[in-house]
Amino acid sequence: MHDKELDLTRTVYDLTEAHPELIDILAELGFKGILKPLTRTTIGKHMTIPAGCKVRKVPLETVVERLRTAGFTVTGV
Repeated sequence: MHDKELDLTRTVYDLTEAHPELIDILAELGFKGILKPLTRTTIGKHMTIPAGCKVRKVPLETVVERLRTAGFTVTGV
């Protein structure tokens, strides 16, 4: 059952503040910059996960599936 909702229209900063476990999940998917607090609090305040996928050339579908596997309900796709 999915008990955690992620709205992908929210910024990476907002999502990782609400769900700190996202940091490791996103890093595992290739978003290594998220491990740096400064990057997360600067770029992360302006970047969404879909926008980050375009920049890093990571398929959004891959990220969404991994988030669902981790127990998240994903909205805003």
